[in-house]
Amino acid sequence: MSLLNKLQAIKQMPQRRAGRGYGSKRGGHTSSRGQKGQRSRSGGIVPLWFEGGQLPLIRRLPWQRGKGRLKPLHNRQEVQLADLSKHKLEVVTPSALLAAGLVSNLRDPIRLIGATTLETAIKVEGVETSQPVLKAIEKAGGSVQA
Repeated sequence: MSLLNKLQAIKQMPQRRAGRGYGSKRGGHTSSRGQKGQRSRSGGIVPLWFEGGQLPLIRRLPWQRGKGRLKPLHNRQEVQLADLSKHKLEVVTPSALLAAGLVSNLRDPIRLIGATTLETAIKVEGVETSQPVLKAIEKAGGSVQA
């Protein structure tokens, strides 16, 4: 008995090629591409940004010069309130957050988020806070200065 008799049977069906004759189950006249139009032709790929011939969004927006026109206006750094309790900061300033490694730079604005309860009172200076964080700080006996 040869090795050819011991080969396992192929369990996966071969993929069918669309539009290669009537015997391919998806062939024949239009090969499931519809009747006419760009998508029925070979290579008829429409780019994602194409809007059907109307003036594209990028051309409708006002022109801004320079490399920074595609950057977001505000890169806000967000710090969770739970992270402050881990580092045991009593006075929260941008320089203290940088020293603790919670923010990466002092150029971008910093905002405290995440409504959790605080055990100790903290004093926040020069850092934006969300409304739930403001309530949690004041409930713990702390203060916030803008």
